[in-house]
Amino acid sequence: MRSWWWKILAGILICYTVIGGLLLPVPRLDILNETIRNLYFHVPMWFTMIFLFAGAFIYSIKYLSSGDLQDDIYAVQLTNTGIFFSILGMLTGMEWAQYTWGEAWSNDPKQLGTALCMLIYFAYSILRNGIKDDEKKAKISAVYNIFAFAMMIPLIFILPRMVDSLHPGNGGNPAFKKYDLDSNMRIVFYPAVIGWVLIGSWIASLKIRAGLVSFNRENEILFSFEKDKK
Repeated sequence: MRSWWWKILAGILICYTVIGGLLLPVPRLDILNETIRNLYFHVPMWFTMIFLFAGAFIYSIKYLSSGDLQDDIYAVQLTNTGIFFSILGMLTGMEWAQYTWGEAWSNDPKQLGTALCMLIYFAYSILRNGIKDDEKKAKISAVYNIFAFAMMIPLIFILPRMVDSLHPGNGGNPAFKKYDLDSNMRIVFYPAVIGWVLIGSWIASLKIRAGLVSFNRENEILFSFEKDKK
């Protein structure tokens, strides 16, 4: 993750997304009109969130298997970054809904499912802050993180598809690719997804490195203290 090429690629793709997203042509559709350009920002935020939460899920399992606190650092920082992108996804979605559905919050099933998912992960952060012992905190957090990811799947991908929804691709509402994700949009949308996922990974990697530095420093201080006692 310390290689430089993918960070440069991330910057190039995001610049391309912003410029192309604002300037390249988009389908002229009723209701959506120019707001469809938000597709390049709103949807990739969710892809990035899911990618980061999946990484946290893997490292949580890894911690329970290894007991290595460094795996816990990876899990918590990936989760924290995922929460940040979930907030961005919700805000961009509410802004889009304001102009297309007439109100920022309409109790749409996918909005409710996503909100519940976010609350579950917010509770994860609160849970960690309420436990002082590092090993106990890591173990409980890992179990909770696995539970949270397992809950996210039905809340976002399954339950909203079983009822009527204003979101494309849910409840009989046709998905974007069926009627408006044309070739002009694809050349921006796919790079946007890759770019935002790379940006999310970059932010997470910085937070992980900071966490590892703090962890190693605390271990050095503890080792020095125990050595002085002897």
